[in-house]
Amino acid sequence: MILIDFYVFQIVKTLSHSAEPKTRTIIFTSYWIISIAALVILFILPLLNLDNYSKGVRSTVFAIIIGLFLAKMVASIFFLVDDIRRAIQWMVGKVFFKNTEGEQIEEGRISRSIFLSWMGIAVGGGLFSSLVYGFSNKYNYKVKKIALKFPNLPSSFKGLKIVQISDVHSGSFTDKRAVEKGVEKILQLNPDIILFTGDLVNNESDEMDDYMDVFSKLKAPMGVYSILGNHDYGDYKTWSSPQAKQQNLERLKQIHAQMGWRLLLDENVTLEKNNEQIALIGIQNWSALKRFPKYGNLKKAYEGSEHLPFKILMSHDPTHWDAEVRPKYGDIDLMLAGHTHGMQFGVEIPGFRWSPVQYVYKQWAGLYQEGSQKLYVNRGYGFIGYPGRVGILPEITLIQFT
Repeated sequence: MILIDFYVFQIVKTLSHSAEPKTRTIIFTSYWIISIAALVILFILPLLNLDNYSKGVRSTVFAIIIGLFLAKMVASIFFLVDDIRRAIQWMVGKVFFKNTEGEQIEEGRISRSIFLSWMGIAVGGGLFSSLVYGFSNKYNYKVKKIALKFPNLPSSFKGLKIVQISDVHSGSFTDKRAVEKGVEKILQLNPDIILFTGDLVNNESDEMDDYMDVFSKLKAPMGVYSILGNHDYGDYKTWSSPQAKQQNLERLKQIHAQMGWRLLLDENVTLEKNNEQIALIGIQNWSALKRFPKYGNLKKAYEGSEHLPFKILMSHDPTHWDAEVRPKYGDIDLMLAGHTHGMQFGVEIPGFRWSPVQYVYKQWAGLYQEGSQKLYVNRGYGFIGYPGRVGILPEITLIQFT
């Protein structure tokens, strides 16, 4: 960060060379006050013992500091391109004995160096501004309505309304009323069944203490079903003992039950309407990526559902679909996943979707289909790390069978 600060400062000096001395002093002083303060705060933040609300403030401050650093990094790419260009120009001049060390600026035009420098400042500043703006979107819940048709779906289940939510990450919340409004949106959809696809907490079951009453309001005629995600096992926290970690997981399972959610742990249930049946299968976290655990056992979860004509699988990580579900279980018609959050950053406009997360996950948001099998990846109800959303908004999915 210090090296980037010094590098960007050289550009700031270049761009402000024509300013008044007093203005230059103000610019330089402000730059270093902000840069040094960011470094000092970055070291202090982890040392503070904070309550949940203050932890939210800390996350916001941390995100601002990292956003500032990323903005400088992106801007530096433009500066580096210009430095490389000028270095090549200088070397060519030396080889061919031509004076190309300077740039001729035609009247009314700016040099390439100045243009690239201002372009870098503009792009970096735009990135930082978008990240700050994204703080206001973290509770801006959007309902995505999806109509799905399956030829083998029993006729009694046509018109079935499923609400899927995923990745609550309750430890990141700081505005209980905003979270309640999202729950109210879900209830207004009048779903027949509600499915939660993992990551109720960041690490600790205690994170749900202030939100159990909120999520307990989720009710549906055919029930509320849930699974565990990678964060629910407490793998990203240092525990005092293995027993403490296991106790945390057991309490989290109890919380699902206390809220009236049926937690599926490598098992399936039969859903019935008018004497017709379909299977709902729920598996513990299973990922094809090495850095995430494989706790789930799909073979065990699937057993007993073979005879049912239609199957829905709840599996937190979308990599499970290509790695095991499609190759081995061709009769699982629909898989519901979450996990990616769409990286909470990207662009989604008609005809175009992009997020950096797509370079890690082939299926990262929305609906995917291979043959007769479908996968839907929810963009997440909550947030973690960056306390905001840019372009990829928090999602409530309404799936209706037609």
